[in-house]
Amino acid sequence: MAQKSNERIKRRELPEFDESESSMIEGLLDDGIFKVALDDTNQYGPHAMIILLFGAASLTAVFLLILSLI
Repeated sequence: MAQKSNERIKRRELPEFDESESSMIEGLLDDGIFKVALDDTNQYGPHAMIILLFGAASLTAVFLLILSLI
């Protein structure tokens, strides 16, 4: 008999994951920063997401600075 799951939200299948033997920078550049951040293709996904967060925050800051100077 199969066990009944008590989870309300079913877990999704795990994505394909290739562990990189290279450094963090090389691992991000090999697979592409967007692919690593959004598809989690290697173990540096959280690092890539933080880099994207800083990029978005920097662009927002520059945009707001330009608006404040007008």
